Amino acid sequence: MEKKIQNQVSRRKFLGLAAAAATFTLVPVNFVSGIEPKKIKYPKPNSKFGGVQIGAITYSWRSMPGSIEEILNYCLRCGISSIELMSDAAEKYAGMPQDPVRLLRTATDDEKAAYNKAIKEVTEAKRQMRITAPMKKFEQIRKMYNKAGVQIHIAKFSPENWTDEEIDYAFNAAKALGAKGVSTEIGDKSCKKLGPFAEKHGMYAIMHNHLQPGTPDWSFEKFLDYSPAIMLNFDAGHYFGATGLHPNGIIEKLHDRIFSIHMKDKTGPNGTPPNANVEWGKGETPNADILQLLKKTQWPIYVDIELEYTIPQGSDAVAEVKKCVEYCRKILV
Repeated sequence: MEKKIQNQVSRRKFLGLAAAAATFTLVPVNFVSGIEPKKIKYPKPNSKFGGVQIGAITYSWRSMPGSIEEILNYCLRCGISSIELMSDAAEKYAGMPQDPVRLLRTATDDEKAAYNKAIKEVTEAKRQMRITAPMKKFEQIRKMYNKAGVQIHIAKFSPENWTDEEIDYAFNAAKALGAKGVSTEIGDKSCKKLGPFAEKHGMYAIMHNHLQPGTPDWSFEKFLDYSPAIMLNFDAGHYFGATGLHPNGIIEKLHDRIFSIHMKDKTGPNGTPPNANVEWGKGETPNADILQLLKKTQWPIYVDIELEYTIPQGSDAVAEVKKCVEYCRKILV
């Protein structure tokens, strides 16, 4: 590679981070460049209420710094004991080459050509790492999180466009993290491609919906039929926002094929405005009904908070996720 790709993190730095993670039981409160963060020891979290495991997808903290250590910090501050982990943080911890910094709109033709070349090179470097990477770093993440009291139940890799060797890597890495499956977006291609790999690895390929259920003749069963290893990451908020239908209808019908539920609060398709993300308790999504159904039936379905509403001024994603956890707790206890 002619030019060194920006933002790569050295192997030595990651080894140092791993060593620090193994040494300290104290977790930084925040991370500000050039300032040594104060460390607070948090108790092990427990966000299982009334037999219902409440967690979060780590996408909820996308507005904040997102290293593996920082995400663990957010879990502990929110009292969350189980997560769906977005794979970018895990791969970065494992030493994955990072993409070059995006070009400005004023970039010259030469800069654009150099950037495109760098993208091709780093894409190949990522592929090579995935097909040769040992699982040690992912196992270190699992141990770090488990020691703090946090389980990783899903790893979101979205590998359906990768080579077969890379897909094997995704499932192996997810297993090393302690996850029970790999999640991605629902579709014919992803279900057809990932179902056999999930069967091969004794895991699940877990499919997430957006607004597709609002389209005519939509059927979750069509996608589940591709493989018994296909499960749903049922986004109840998107489902309600697109259809206006009570999510419990789908949950009751397909509960044995639902691995997890993404929970958010939204207005319905006829709301003002329609299909809008709002602070929990201010929308129309029947979240209390969903939680009470899961408490009553004790179906083994994870519930993951997905923070999508605009964060109020003076707050941050950690504070808002913590509010959502408390919202669930009050309903379930």
